Amino acid sequence: MAVADNRQRSMPLPDDRLPPRGQALAYPEAVLLVNPVEPDFKGEVDDKYQYSCENKDIRVHGWISKDPTVGFWIITPSNEFRSGGPVKQNLTSHVGPTALAVFLSAHYSGEDLVPRFGDGEQWKKVFGPVFIYVNSLFDGNDDSLQLWEDAKIQMKIEEQSWPYSFPASEDFPKSEERGNVSGRLLVKDRADENGYFSINDVRTGDYNLYAWVPGFIGDYRYDVVLTITSGCYADMGDLVYEPPRDGPTLWEIGIPDRSAAEFYVPDPNPNYVNRLYVNHPDKFRQYGLWERYAELYPDKDLVYTVGVSDYSKDWFFAQVTRKKEGNTYQGTTWQIQFKLDKVDKSSTYKLRLALASATLSELQALVSM
Repeated sequence: MAVADNRQRSMPLPDDRLPPRGQALAYPEAVLLVNPVEPDFKGEVDDKYQYSCENKDIRVHGWISKDPTVGFWIITPSNEFRSGGPVKQNLTSHVGPTALAVFLSAHYSGEDLVPRFGDGEQWKKVFGPVFIYVNSLFDGNDDSLQLWEDAKIQMKIEEQSWPYSFPASEDFPKSEERGNVSGRLLVKDRADENGYFSINDVRTGDYNLYAWVPGFIGDYRYDVVLTITSGCYADMGDLVYEPPRDGPTLWEIGIPDRSAAEFYVPDPNPNYVNRLYVNHPDKFRQYGLWERYAELYPDKDLVYTVGVSDYSKDWFFAQVTRKKEGNTYQGTTWQIQFKLDKVDKSSTYKLRLALASATLSELQALVSM
């Protein structure tokens, strides 16, 4: 299975997931391989959610067979029919071999992305097209990873071919029936990048224009609805985003970038390891990391001291409950301690929180002196 340059591996078989070869874990998709057909997988966790990707990165994914040497790929040349934005996580592949093209999903974001329609309301949406690509090697060439490199080249070809000209549906507009938007986003704070952007072959209709910049809290939103017509070229000029700021920043923990990857991600329980993610930048995808908090901090919760603590070592990547005996759960209370030499009681101080995700949770923030 290949999802990215650094996320490729041989996969277990469907039978390995079934009892008695596989042992179900906390949810049906996660299985511990206790006696797999292929002994090399013994002791590993198989979980399709471990192969999720952000929408912006799901361009090509699929499978390679070594006998015969054949590749099967799903290429998604555009994100225009996906929901959730560029950093929304979606499924890609899992044992089977199964390759997925997911267009709409509430995974990792919640019910807000589920479409809702009134009685008698008419609605339609075009999903796709996606491109199915099959490739093979000449006899005598056993470098199967060449198939992945070839699939990436084909992905670039398909992206340049979007929108496709072959769909006959009136609901899939041709390139000349679409519009284009360009401009430059400037962050009026501390940024010095050029900020130019271009969005081509946009379907006609009314749009909101949003933007965000890693390292700056909040979102830019263009203040009027942007109407795209057939053949238009909308030059937005220079758009200036002023991040919310009420004065000097007293302290900051982490980076507002829609991710918790910079915080402390523990090693997995050695009994529940996917070897793909050992010493891997995506180690947060290992199974069961939420339970590691109670194991690492069985009695006391985190206390972070500004100017002393290191968020890459001292700030757990997710604030979770603590599992107790009898399958009960206890809320956790984290503390941030900081010192102000002088407090102006006539001024306003603001605490800003940037959340990467929240699920079935309640967060309370209290400030004390």
